[in-house]
Amino acid sequence: MNLEEKNASSLAPSDGETELEQKRSLSPVVLAKIERNRQRALILRQARLASRPYPPVGAGCNVAKLTPKVIDTGGGFFLEEEEKEVHEVNKITHQPGPVLEFDYLMCEECDKEFMDSFLSSHFDLPVCDNCRDNEEKHKLITRTDAKQEFLLKDCDLDKRTPVLKYILKKNPHNTQWGDMKLYVRLQIIKRSLEVWGSEEALQEAKEARQENREKMKQKKFDRKVKELRRAVRSSLWKKESAVHQHDYGPEEYDDEEDTYRKMCVICGHQLDYEKM
Repeated sequence: MNLEEKNASSLAPSDGETELEQKRSLSPVVLAKIERNRQRALILRQARLASRPYPPVGAGCNVAKLTPKVIDTGGGFFLEEEEKEVHEVNKITHQPGPVLEFDYLMCEECDKEFMDSFLSSHFDLPVCDNCRDNEEKHKLITRTDAKQEFLLKDCDLDKRTPVLKYILKKNPHNTQWGDMKLYVRLQIIKRSLEVWGSEEALQEAKEARQENREKMKQKKFDRKVKELRRAVRSSLWKKESAVHQHDYGPEEYDDEEDTYRKMCVICGHQLDYEKM
């Protein structure tokens, strides 16, 4: 027993004196010392419990826990002996993990399985990279070309289900302009067939639109010609309606009639007169 425990045991309450009465009879110095000892004992106990390994929790472990023994220190607090735990760990057997299988895609062109490709990841088109036709079938075209060549509207591309997917790319003509929307030509052709019904109907619509364009151009040309003719006629009319000033040439004398005459060099008007 160390010195602190002896001092604490000497301050233990007697049979005829209660703990409260003993505390009242102690000086403040002694009471402060008792409180410090109690706090120190609590800190030591918490440190021992924190350093003790916890038993694994699970169905494979059986834990037998003993009831701790309480010791009266006589300093106004109690201590517990270190708890003894007996662990009986059973051998745990793990089930083998499942075998993962990849969801392979089937290429529409070569009928071979593949994991991923450019067209499948960006356009949901099951075509492998080896079968991708960048020149014609799977060529990327802009939104403007798709509307002009296949006579599609914005609603056909954005609202008609399923909505066609696209990728964004910087405009090569000017970086300050907005990004271009690029579509797959094959999907644009399918969408145009959904809208027009057949290739013949699409071709007829193209020809009708071309004829309307030619008619509009001819009307515009005729209107400009008419305006030009009207402008020329108005200028001639203004020129004719203006007051004419005769510009006479040299004076001539007629001996037979004894008169003088002058002729306008612009309009040919002849002026005959006599001199007094």
